[in-house]
Amino acid sequence: MSELDEAREIVSALRAGLVPRRGLQRFAKGLAPLTAAVAEELAFVAKGKGLAKWIRGEYGTGKTFAARYLCLEARARKFATSEVQISINDTPLHHLETIYRRLVERLETAADGPHALQAIVEGWLFQVGEEVARVRGLAEDDPAFGEATEERLEDKLADLSQRNPAFAQVLRGYHRALQEDDYAKAQGLLAWLAGQPHTDRSVTSAAGVKGKVDGQAALTFLGGILRLLRQSGYEGLVVVLDEVETIQRMNAQSREKSLNALRQLMDMLAADELPGLYLIVTGTRDFFDGYKGLKGLTALYQRVHVAFGDDATFDNLRAPQVRLLPFDERRLFEVGAEVRALYPAKERERVLARVDDAFLRALVAQVTKGFGGRVSVTPRLFLRELTDVLDRVDQHPEFDPAKHYQLTIDEAQLNPEELAAVRGLPPDAAVDDDESGTADPPKRLDG
Repeated sequence: MSELDEAREIVSALRAGLVPRRGLQRFAKGLAPLTAAVAEELAFVAKGKGLAKWIRGEYGTGKTFAARYLCLEARARKFATSEVQISINDTPLHHLETIYRRLVERLETAADGPHALQAIVEGWLFQVGEEVARVRGLAEDDPAFGEATEERLEDKLADLSQRNPAFAQVLRGYHRALQEDDYAKAQGLLAWLAGQPHTDRSVTSAAGVKGKVDGQAALTFLGGILRLLRQSGYEGLVVVLDEVETIQRMNAQSREKSLNALRQLMDMLAADELPGLYLIVTGTRDFFDGYKGLKGLTALYQRVHVAFGDDATFDNLRAPQVRLLPFDERRLFEVGAEVRALYPAKERERVLARVDDAFLRALVAQVTKGFGGRVSVTPRLFLRELTDVLDRVDQHPEFDPAKHYQLTIDEAQLNPEELAAVRGLPPDAAVDDDESGTADPPKRLDG
């Protein structure tokens, strides 16, 4: 992708209030110490170990951004990555089969990009053929090549077969389907392996498997994915479980199951049952310290708890739990300047002249004032507003933001944390979408 296309993709995401998927290094302000600590831990995981890193921060501290940036860095170190956003209805934490399915759907590598499962499996099979050609000295058109490939395939499947026979059976069936040019069957088997629940029974029967990937079996299949990656030359897998604080809004039974799922993952990592897995879990202070969060399961809370002091200067970034500090006005200005620099303007001189440092500082102050001085909740709206201003300056020669721009906050476009800040409520009194009723009309804040 060209620099121009990357810039357009970044700005498009910011217009929608989203974290960009590319170019994250441009905005990684203050993350260098954490990135260095995680790099050390990834080197340890690459030796066949498993670790977890729990990232704590309030809304606006950039937990999702930090996790996505760490994934970018991990992919550069030959790790595969997957980001799973926890939600009550779509991806509840206690439904392990759903977590596994989302994890595989979002599997990504530096070489193959997102949705990488098929590329990983086919790369693994290609590697089998390469090994036969190199070790046995056989060309693909040699009559003995097919039989030799089958033998080598069985050697590679031996370890998988002991730990997860069904996983190995599907890989074997996928290879045969490709050999027979039966691409529909091959795709069906790959879908079953990815945890898709509606695979045709005739497809699975042909491979000698039945049922679907559900419940506790999902963790066994995660182990299969890890072994497949390591056999394919990858260092391991980074999995992000983002926004786990949503379990606090579940009923007591579902919360307990969710916490037990996290405890089970931690136990498996400690027992080296998931070699090559680096698990990143993000959540808010209430999740880490509240009784509807980690304190709801004492054994898990004790393993993850870190006593943080008032001064973050000397935080231990090698600890299992680390904290992100909220944005301040200086960091917000720096990110705004970075967006202005990469903005794909047709009229660059006009954009740089009218959206100058003085305007950026004024916009930071205006947005912060609109949210009751809480800089931590402003980044999303600030960047959305900034891209809108840049767009208008670039399109309209007469538009001068110093004269014509006024900030309007539409409460219907805010999330609960932002809405609480606008309404002057305390940080822990976020207004739930279902409780806020009809949104007030947009508020106009004149500088």
